[in-house]
Amino acid sequence: MRIWIVLLVSSVLALSGCNEEKKNVDVSLDTLSQRVSYSVGYDVAKNFKDNEFDLDMAIVLAGLNDAQNSVEPRLSQEQIAATMTEFQQYMVEQHQKKTDAKSQVNVAEGEAFLAANKVKEGVVTLESGLQYKVITEGAGRKPLAEDVVQVHYRGTLTDGTEFDSSYDRGQPAEFPVSRVIAGWTEALQLMTEGSKWQLVIPANLAYGEQAMGGVIAPNSVLVFDVELLKVLSDDSAATVEPATSEVGH
Repeated sequence: MRIWIVLLVSSVLALSGCNEEKKNVDVSLDTLSQRVSYSVGYDVAKNFKDNEFDLDMAIVLAGLNDAQNSVEPRLSQEQIAATMTEFQQYMVEQHQKKTDAKSQVNVAEGEAFLAANKVKEGVVTLESGLQYKVITEGAGRKPLAEDVVQVHYRGTLTDGTEFDSSYDRGQPAEFPVSRVIAGWTEALQLMTEGSKWQLVIPANLAYGEQAMGGVIAPNSVLVFDVELLKVLSDDSAATVEPATSEVGH
């Protein structure tokens, strides 16, 4: 029996009791089998609900009954396989539609955030669209694109949600200036050792239409507090790269 059939049967057991005026069904959860059955059923049913896919319970129960009673299936194995392939494609398309819709919302919200931030005191907007504000001005050297730098940083979304922080890890990051997202590469070459800047990076200088780590949605404007601790020689080995650079290479 294929795993999706097992999961579907489990979800039916959970869902069938929910369709009668959405009443809770009194079940025993004493044995391992009972707890596993409930857990799998709940998880799969929630997955269908979260994905906004409605099952026809009468037909689902008919399929369950046929299988339980060893009745010849009303669809051939080829038809079942084709149906599930079609279902998977449908779910991919639905997910893409939601992603595209969210992406467009992020574009509008990002533009509004950048416009509001641009007029704040101390904010500099570069030709690329990158915005920065000097928190502390250092007196050391400026890195070149081929240099390796040591930095502390904190990254957030425009609503303040933190998605990465070297401070939380208790260890500064070291990486080549040219191996991170474009907004970082541009800003770092303007900073001097000892400087701390706040960067507001437009989506096209960050991850663009890519989503990252389940937190950064497509077309997200990102905010970073960046502290340039030290410029290392260009042949220094980068030992700790920030998570923000993993897709920015």
